[in-house]
This record gives sequence, C-alpha cells and structure tokens, in this order.
Amino acid sequence: MLASPVRNLILGVCFVLVVIALATAAYWLAGWPIGDAWYMVIITVYTVGYNEVRPVDTPLLRGITTSTIVLGCTGMIFLTGALVQFITLNQLNQIFGLRRMNTQIDKLDRHVIVCGFGRIGVALARDLRAGGTDFVVLERDEVIAAQARHLRYLCVQGDATDASVLRDAGVMRARTLATVLPNDAANVFITLRARGLNPSLEIIARAELPATEPMLLQAGANKVVLPTHIGAERIAELIMYQETARFMRGSPRMREFELVLHSLGLELELIEAAPGSPIVGRTIEAIEQQANGAVFIVRVDRHGGETITDPDGKTVIEAGDGVVIVGRGAKARALGGMFDI
Repeated sequence: MLASPVRNLILGVCFVLVVIALATAAYWLAGWPIGDAWYMVIITVYTVGYNEVRPVDTPLLRGITTSTIVLGCTGMIFLTGALVQFITLNQLNQIFGLRRMNTQIDKLDRHVIVCGFGRIGVALARDLRAGGTDFVVLERDEVIAAQARHLRYLCVQGDATDASVLRDAGVMRARTLATVLPNDAANVFITLRARGLNPSLEIIARAELPATEPMLLQAGANKVVLPTHIGAERIAELIMYQETARFMRGSPRMREFELVLHSLGLELELIEAAPGSPIVGRTIEAIEQQANGAVFIVRVDRHGGETITDPDGKTVIEAGDGVVIVGRGAKARALGGMFDI
C-alpha cells in the first residue's frame, strides 16, 4: 500500500473526508448548527487557526476538538506527502521514460519511421506492430504523441520537417519512411529532407490530391499512396464483387493471411478484367505462363455472379470478371507492365 503513490493519495483523501464527516456529525450531535460544525472542522483540519465559532467549554466539546486536531492534521500531513510523492514520481517517470525510449530508438536498425499519428498513422502503426516490424512514430502534437507513448509505441515528439527530429528518429539507419500527414506540402518537404539525409531510404508518401503525386515522386518518394483512390477502389470491389471482396477482406483470418503474404514479399489483389484487356479471352494457364511466375490466379468472380474458388488452368477469363491474384508486389507493379491493366 505504502509503495503506491496513487493508493497513498486515495487513502489520504478518504481518511481526511471520513475525519471531516465524523467530526462535523459529532459537533452537530453536541448541539451545534450544522453550518457552524462544518466550519469549525474545516478551520481545524486545515490548521488555519481562526477563533472558535462557539465556545469550547465542556469536556465533550474539548474531546471532539482534540480528536479533530490530532486526526485531521495527521491526515492532512499524510495527504500532502502523498500528493508530493505522486507529482514527483510522475515527473521522474516521464524523464526516465523518455530517456529509456530514446535509448531504444538509438538501438534500432533497418526500422520504419511513421510521420504523423492521425487516422492513417494509427492504423499503420497497429499493422506494423501486428507484423512484428520495428518502427518509430514522429508526431508534432504533444498530446497525440503522449497517446502514442501510452500505446507503448516508440515516439519522438517534434516536427518531422526538421532534420534534427528525423535524426532523432534514426533516419540514417531506417529502411523505410512513411509520411502520412494530411498536408501534401508537409509530405513533400519531409520527403525532400529525408531523401537528403538518407539517399538509400525507401520513402512512401501520402497524397490527398492526384496533382501532388508527381511532386512527391520528384522530391524523392519511391511510392505515393492516394487514400481517396484506394477507398474508391474498395467501394467498387464491394459493389461489383461482393463475395470476392468478403473473401479477401472480411475476416481476421484473411487479414492475418495477407500479413504472412506481405512478409514473403507477396500481395493479394482483386482486379477487374476490363473489356479490351489483354487477359480477356485467355486461359489462366496462359496468363500465368506469360507472367513467368510473378502472379498466380487463385479465384475468379464471374460478371454474371458465379464464383470459381479453385479455378482450373483451362478457365478462360471473360470481360468484367473479378480476378484474385497473388503476386510479387502491388497490382500496378505485378500486372501493369505485363498486361497493361
């Protein structure tokens, strides 16, 4: 009990409140008005020392007053000490906690830096932790940074556009930096800074406007992600290929499977065989042979509603089909160059 500052503080508050309540009740039972009784107890417990509101001239009143002085003052001394202990230990924990966190960050190598702990940053950090990847969060807002530390994430509080803050996060040793701020200009500036500090760093940047994508690529980003476009594609999947979309995204087991694939450098993707696409009218076997092992088709959702969960190599892809593939890299890299999709 005495080793816990929080418990000491709670115990002290409860003890003082009980003393005040009992002493007030005792004066009231001795014939004092409740207001005078409460006032007398307060000035006694807090050792203010004002004159008594009524004469203390009987053995009963003197006994009540003596007990109130002894118990009330003792309780206030204990409560004051517990409050000082609580504040001091919190400050020390904060100081040593930051030092310990900085030491852990200094030991990281080939880690990921996440710039921004907003909606996307929170989801990204959660997935990185689930995948067992070491990462550091960079967040300018002090309150949000405290929230990240509360979740036991390594976090550096500061402006990610500042080169010294990027160094504190270990940008020279990192393998990937993801800047996911909702401000396109800030993402461009962070990309420039990070590329200048570490030319071999992989940089993945978020863009709100499509016009920002070429600017980020020119600034040094390896990949650019447009959340609005991804959201639109996801909605289109749900509308056109409900069963396949549910198969891919609808269960924790499938999400865990996707994490395993990702750790192997593979991606699970749903694409549409648009009319005029080079894969329309071709068999799965022929497509996989042309891909030279880069992709494998594991599911086909026919435009008419039929779902083929284990397609045969002789299955022909038709216009409007939804095709689930496992490939090396994202859809744009895996199929874009080979089939012009």
